[in-house]
Amino acid sequence: MPKTIISDTSCFIILTNIGELDILQKVYGEVITTPEVASEFGEPLPAWVIIKSVTDYYRQAILEVQIDKGESSAIALALEIENSTVILDDLKARKMAEHLGISYTGTIGVVVKAKLKGVIPSIKPILQKLKQTDFRISLELETEALSQAKELP
Repeated sequence: MPKTIISDTSCFIILTNIGELDILQKVYGEVITTPEVASEFGEPLPAWVIIKSVTDYYRQAILEVQIDKGESSAIALALEIENSTVILDDLKARKMAEHLGISYTGTIGVVVKAKLKGVIPSIKPILQKLKQTDFRISLELETEALSQAKELP
């Protein structure tokens, strides 16, 4: 059974802002998100993004005490769907996912995976575009991403 990919809002926003949203589809085919994330995104999502509601709203409400509504809904949905990975960029949300035993990656991880799967020839142009937005990427993370993508000399 292939992994289910669930995305929080930040990945949609970041990739849309740099004109690279299609990377998600090229890497994963289908991505699932929640109505809360779709609402936070504020524009219609492509047809390959499936919107699925959480069934355990109580669990989601408990998560919302500590992290935002979109992240809470994405993590709550991941708890309901076996073999899923959530795309999260917020550190607090990532720590919550880790604490709950949920597999996660971030937007940079998606870009690295795109390179490793041959979807893009290099992550460097995408990292450059990301740096021109308000997306924060540390030198350590950039170096790690370049290393994972086998783009360091």
